[in-house]
Amino acid sequence: MLRMTPPRRRVLMTADAVGGVWTYATTLAAALAGRGHTVLLVTLGPEPGPAQRAALSATDGVELVTTDLSLEWMDPEGHDLPRARDVLGSIAEEWAPDIVQLGGFREATIRFGVPALVVAHSCVRSWWRACRGGEPDAPRWRPYLDNVAAGLAAADAWAAPTRAFRDLITSLYAPLRDGAVIPNGIAMPDPPSRRARRPVVLAAGRLWDEAKGIDTLLAAAPTLPWAVRIAGATTAPDGGPTLAAPDTVTLLGMLDQASLHAEMQAAEIFVAPARYEPFGLTIAEAAACGAVLVLSDIPTLRELWDGAAAFVPTDAPSALAAAVTALAAEPARRGALRRAAQARAATYTVDAMTDRIESLHQTLIAGDARRTAIAASLTPEAVA
Repeated sequence: MLRMTPPRRRVLMTADAVGGVWTYATTLAAALAGRGHTVLLVTLGPEPGPAQRAALSATDGVELVTTDLSLEWMDPEGHDLPRARDVLGSIAEEWAPDIVQLGGFREATIRFGVPALVVAHSCVRSWWRACRGGEPDAPRWRPYLDNVAAGLAAADAWAAPTRAFRDLITSLYAPLRDGAVIPNGIAMPDPPSRRARRPVVLAAGRLWDEAKGIDTLLAAAPTLPWAVRIAGATTAPDGGPTLAAPDTVTLLGMLDQASLHAEMQAAEIFVAPARYEPFGLTIAEAAACGAVLVLSDIPTLRELWDGAAAFVPTDAPSALAAAVTALAAEPARRGALRRAAQARAATYTVDAMTDRIESLHQTLIAGDARRTAIAASLTPEAVA
């Protein structure tokens, strides 16, 4: 069946340069540009590094604009929101997009004059419940929670990468509209080489982020039969303390995508002991690279990887050690899980993600055009 080519659109996307949101945004932007759309990617928070800029500059049809606007979770009181309205509103007015896709919530309260789609990558309230229990009850978080709810209410549509996370956001903020579920897509890495894998346990995640559960792996590491290698930032953006690693752990620091994929293709096992993970792009990449998955048994990861991974409880170093030790001694089971994970990862493609995002963009733009036409037909001049 031939795919109908949608009209070319001008898409303004916001993102940050920290972690998976940057990977998601740049991958989607490149895919949309490859289909003839023009994308303006506007970053909030810390600026992209030289390697991030270089990778994006090679993509025709994508333009990058950086701002020093605060990320909403780093500005919970909302002090920078008025400036964000001015800056982002001015960018939209000058660039004239057909649609705005937002990587945060509160920016949806800005009047862009075109449809706005919020993609829910994470939120502090759901993070807090998973990582610390209870609610972020300090007074400084009240404006943040109100702004998330207001953004979801103001958006023309919103989406989440899993049903579990969509349902969680719905339960926490009661948005007016149902959220769409659009799984993230990964750029499939080169096929794994046929060289023997190393008896290594690999993980990837920010050491300072409680959500990634790297502390659980560090606690289990001394009892594991294989060496542990961890890729990811070791220093928090606010300069907070980092975790100490035992001698059996090698901290690799930040790796570019090619280097990370090489690690994934060499390691036997990839561990993600996350307390909170709305999707987990690195997990999908590790699976595609042929690593055997050992994951926390949380709703989002169970939804995505049930039947294709070994699952362990969160915050349970002994259970994690037992699962890894058992897999290390069972090559046949590792082979079965490896094949299942690779097959599952092959369903989380960039094309599938882009198809659904593109379709949602079209629906929102068409609906906006219909509303505009109806409003025009009801003006006094039209009625006279």
